[in-house]
Amino acid sequence: MDVSLTRNFCIIAHVDHGKTTLSDRLLEYTSTVSERMLTDQHLDAMDLERERGITIKSHPVTMVYRAKDGHDYCLNLMDTPGHVDFSYEVSRSLAACEGALLLIDAAQGVEAQTVANAHLAFAQDLKVIPVINKIDLPSADLELCTKQLEDILMIPAEEAILASGKSGIGIEDILEAVVKQIPPPRWHNYPRTRALIFDSIYDPYRGAIAYARVFSGQLKVGDNMLFMGAGQKTEIKEVGIFTPKMAKKAVLSAGDVGYIVSTIKDPADINTGDTLTLTREPAADMLPGYKEVRPMVFCGLYPLESSDYEKLKSALGRLRLNDAAFVYQSESSLALGFGFRCGFLGLLHMEIIQERIRREHDVEIISTYPSVIYQVFKHGQEMIEVDNPVNLPEPGSITEIREPTIKAAIHIPNTSMGDIMSLVMEKRGTIEQTDTLDATRVMLTCVLPLNEILIDFNDRLKSITRGYGSMDYELGEYQPGNLVKMDIMINGEPVDAFSSIVHRDKAPGKGRDLCEKLAEIIPPQMFKVAIQAAVDGNIIARDNVRVMRKDVTAKCYGGDITRKRKLLDKQKEGKKKMKQIGRVSIPPDAFIQVLKN
Repeated sequence: MDVSLTRNFCIIAHVDHGKTTLSDRLLEYTSTVSERMLTDQHLDAMDLERERGITIKSHPVTMVYRAKDGHDYCLNLMDTPGHVDFSYEVSRSLAACEGALLLIDAAQGVEAQTVANAHLAFAQDLKVIPVINKIDLPSADLELCTKQLEDILMIPAEEAILASGKSGIGIEDILEAVVKQIPPPRWHNYPRTRALIFDSIYDPYRGAIAYARVFSGQLKVGDNMLFMGAGQKTEIKEVGIFTPKMAKKAVLSAGDVGYIVSTIKDPADINTGDTLTLTREPAADMLPGYKEVRPMVFCGLYPLESSDYEKLKSALGRLRLNDAAFVYQSESSLALGFGFRCGFLGLLHMEIIQERIRREHDVEIISTYPSVIYQVFKHGQEMIEVDNPVNLPEPGSITEIREPTIKAAIHIPNTSMGDIMSLVMEKRGTIEQTDTLDATRVMLTCVLPLNEILIDFNDRLKSITRGYGSMDYELGEYQPGNLVKMDIMINGEPVDAFSSIVHRDKAPGKGRDLCEKLAEIIPPQMFKVAIQAAVDGNIIARDNVRVMRKDVTAKCYGGDITRKRKLLDKQKEGKKKMKQIGRVSIPPDAFIQVLKN
């Protein structure tokens, strides 16, 4: 098909604004998937995506649409995630497109991630087509949505298309707008072949499969191609497009979005964001890829059974292949054995990766307490980065610890403002600006320590605002903080899996909670066991594990009291000796229960 009749676009929106449902209607309208084969959330391939009703991976699909002008157009669509943790998936899709459909829920209006995704699209000079979705809902407020579109996103209200993904309203209008407003593929006149890798998967029979957008030239079976970033050469074995299943094709031309099977078998050899070219006529310049994303949250992952270590290593390698923001390296722990230190973009990202390891690779794992990267300054202005509390230097050698902060845009109803401000203060945050969006909603611009929002911030935001609050954030600067390492000691021995870096003022409360929880979970011992939380060698909280008592006087049927005393004293001496040489074994489920809480 002529390159002028190709359109590459993606759908961007806040989470749960109807992206996947709209893509289902587009597939149905263009007869890409027959009505018999079409399922709800058709492009969501993972069980996890269907269960949670969220998109985790972006999914490409090629559709053919007969427009009103009589021409057949090739439309390459990418359905993208909406949650802030998966914004790197959105940036990858945007790098492979010329336009984007910006979805706005008619009942919810413009939300935090709507704004963030719109700015990502504007930054890449894409044509943004606003679509107000779910207009058939009784609670739809079109006047409010169009006002927010103009006031917040600076997009003229008359450009908005009214639609409903569920009932199929406005689907033809959307397709016509894509054809007329989104420009044909850019850079197709470049003299050499160039393609951008925006994703990849692993197939046990065919090896590593790259998903690519061809910008110029063509790729076909038998060609020798070069990964310009990695410098690796390989031969193409198969190319094709997504319909949405993989469908073989003789050649991928300029403007096409498809897959490439090559001789590469190792998942680590394909780097997302790299540029492909032909070895016989290599391109001089690489394509501008999407922004490189750094992980923000770290935790240790350990196999429940030590024999599963290699299985876990293989699972992480395959997940890393199609998840550019996920990183890992091996580490060991005295309490948990050999495992891996893993980096994620956020808590949902961490939760999804762990669930995929359990389901897709059948490995039971334990995860340690999540932490962030701290900048630790030692005497002589030496600076080291620490993502694991175990690696924190001795307190005497530290002059300052700096923690990462985030700049958050929190969209909330007016009625929840007082409670949300209290939550921000509790999390050591500062409110820089308050903007009134309309009669019922405000936006707070806050600076918060990243460590404070790791566990329960988003859950509490949702419960305080009854589900109407939303948050988007970007990484801010590092700021000095009064931070200390808190150790948990069981029977006098520190357990590195429970170590954490906390603010000095919050250490006693967190230490007390952790000690109480461990005292409940660890099974009763034959001798008295102390669980202590310590900061800089000082005990700040303590609890005791229940003692297992044996009635040694049960065999005494009367007689002098000294007989019973003699038996009790003997037991007391035995317990004292046992405490000196005894070891407390902590069951694996104790780690899981504590770390869950």
